[in-house]
Amino acid sequence: MATNFPTRQTGGGFHYAWVIIGILSIVQIFGQSISMSAGIMVPELRMPLDEGGRFGWSPAVIGFALAGYYLVGSLTSPFSGRFGDILGARKLLMAGGVLFGVSMVLIGFITQVWQFFLVYSVMLALTSSIAMVPLMAAVNPWFKRRLGLGIGLMWAAGGVGAAALAPVYSLLLVNFGWEATFVTIGLVGGGLTLGLMPFFRNQPSEKGLMAYGASANDPPPATFSAEASKLRLKVFQRQMKHTRAFWNLPVIHGMGCAGHGIVLIFVVDFAVTRGIEFTTAAVILTLINVFSIGGRFLVPIITERVGGKLIMATALAIQSGSVIILLIAGEYMAGHAWAFYLFACVFGLGFGGEMSAYPVVNRQYFGTGPVATVYGFQISGAMMGHFISTLIAGIIIQFWGYIPAFILSMIFSSLGVVVILTLETTKRQLIPHWEDQLPPEARTPSAGSIPAVAPPAAAATGVAFGNVGGDGN
Repeated sequence: MATNFPTRQTGGGFHYAWVIIGILSIVQIFGQSISMSAGIMVPELRMPLDEGGRFGWSPAVIGFALAGYYLVGSLTSPFSGRFGDILGARKLLMAGGVLFGVSMVLIGFITQVWQFFLVYSVMLALTSSIAMVPLMAAVNPWFKRRLGLGIGLMWAAGGVGAAALAPVYSLLLVNFGWEATFVTIGLVGGGLTLGLMPFFRNQPSEKGLMAYGASANDPPPATFSAEASKLRLKVFQRQMKHTRAFWNLPVIHGMGCAGHGIVLIFVVDFAVTRGIEFTTAAVILTLINVFSIGGRFLVPIITERVGGKLIMATALAIQSGSVIILLIAGEYMAGHAWAFYLFACVFGLGFGGEMSAYPVVNRQYFGTGPVATVYGFQISGAMMGHFISTLIAGIIIQFWGYIPAFILSMIFSSLGVVVILTLETTKRQLIPHWEDQLPPEARTPSAGSIPAVAPPAAAATGVAFGNVGGDGN
């Protein structure tokens, strides 16, 4: 049964929604550092034992090991999203903090491939699925409007963190060694995440607030019993599975992540093989993330106003085309770091825009329903794209070198553009009346009165947030 809680506005002052954004931004910094650390690890994992290396693994073995991380992430992300819808994000924040801290510390002590599989491919994959699915979706209930700004700030913070952490990781590895690097990262990241728990809330009603941008005329927020929540999730999922967007968005995310995943994992080692010193090559990842910040921040805001299809297609096209610069740098500009840096700047623009639109597009397509599970399937598709591309790329590099692997990256990104063109318009919600199939006690107070298409005035102001879509893209 729905329960309405007393709510209050902040009188136009600072809203607690921005505290939630701050907390989740910090979580994203460390969550994204998991995948970003892979590119820094590769030269260390590959360095031959007779040259002072710790592991001496082949590119195929490294690709297989890293692919395991993405496979586990793909399989667990839908469940992670479902747990977020049922248990709430706060409990998963605690689980993610503990997993991150323990896993990173254990990474510092691995010596065998099976140990790397267990810790990185399983434990850190679970951590990443928690950070990327329920904790990203957790921002949804806090915003009636300006969700695009909130999502943009979170993604931008992740870009800043990843940009800063890439050189930090490389410097720590060079100066303090493998063990000290990952023990430090685990203790700092895990401890900070757990330290934020007392300040996190699942819903505005837990602070006696309405969502940011809600007006006095809006119906009060409602919470539901566990049975009602499960029923709502079941009905919502049944209806959304009849839309093309439900099936195509995970494919698009998979193609996009397959495209940039090959680059992020192997570009540093590629540069090293072309005569660039390790710490200098690590700056490539820094620049990719620095230049991704603009896309991470602006794309959700622009998507909220004009729709996601054109924006997502443009970002993927940039991501694909920029790899040509990398191929030229590797073949004709070996030893010249600036050529690799030029690639990183252009690639970062597309990379940042490709991945940051999905939470806003989900709101446009599916409204304010329990979307953590939806996002979980999209992250599952993304991880599966990473898995397939990393596995194939490792084998290709082992036998044929880097150039064919980077050409494969371009093909994946280009296929993503093609699939985007098959999506429905984001101008209107796809299942606006999904709650009509629920019993009255499981509906929100406004259920049944939501129009299929926003009135022109509401759409123009961006207040009817679920129905924003601008030009029909």
